[in-house]
Amino acid sequence: MKVFFTFVMLFSIVHVNLGQEQFGGATLYTVRNEMEKSPKETLKAIADMGYVNIEVTGYKEGMFYGMTPSEFKDYVSGLGLNAVSGHFASTTYDNADTLIADAKAAGLQYFVIPIPPMGHFTYDPATQSMGMKDDVAFVNTFLNEIGKKCKESGLQLLYHNHDFEFKEINGVRPLDYFLENTDPEYVNFQLDLYWITKAGEDPLSYFEAYPGRFKMWHVKDMDSEGKFAPVGKGTIDFARILEKHDQSGLEYYIVEQDMTWELAPLEAIKISRQGLKKFGFDGFQ
Repeated sequence: MKVFFTFVMLFSIVHVNLGQEQFGGATLYTVRNEMEKSPKETLKAIADMGYVNIEVTGYKEGMFYGMTPSEFKDYVSGLGLNAVSGHFASTTYDNADTLIADAKAAGLQYFVIPIPPMGHFTYDPATQSMGMKDDVAFVNTFLNEIGKKCKESGLQLLYHNHDFEFKEINGVRPLDYFLENTDPEYVNFQLDLYWITKAGEDPLSYFEAYPGRFKMWHVKDMDSEGKFAPVGKGTIDFARILEKHDQSGLEYYIVEQDMTWELAPLEAIKISRQGLKKFGFDGFQ
């Protein structure tokens, strides 16, 4: 009976993605509204596109999109998806142990801090600009200590950049400071290729200066006006960046588009998947 059940599950996974070439990762942040309304249907739509990996961003009060960590893990694996990473913006010293345990139970490999911890991140509604307070050393210590907790639990901690980490605060550029002062045994980075480009920096320069530190990439394009765009519909030369994936330390890449404008979010990530193939990402996870 057990053998039969295993066969049925395997057949279901193959059937869900029948005819689709399997590659690529997508963050659920792009489809956050759809995930709030109909999470299981949205996850199935992503699997049906042929994506293999997903990144979760909808953790709340011990639940992932209304599912317990184990329920979520079982559901996505049943679709043939691999939940590789999760963004945990609300991480503090007080709740870190609980969040890490839930991330582990959901089957995640990477615990991502997407902004400075609560109370150290700033946002100006008037200019719609993000930033951080000047206590860069505190954030660095926080990353090291939470990273050590992650390591002890079998997870890897990554810090995700925006553009503000490239702007000097009291003569220090936060991202450079983190790269130079965090312990690579405990802390590495999810490099957002849009935001580093928006900041006027070259990813390849960072790969050369800090080889092996960028375990994941967020892949999203930039149009001629500087706005978010689907992969392949903008101005970023991803092929040039992908050539240096070994130097980067790349293990996984994740498609993201914070705002999709006139496109439906699911349509945007479908277009991005076509763009991934154009640049050769289909040869990687």
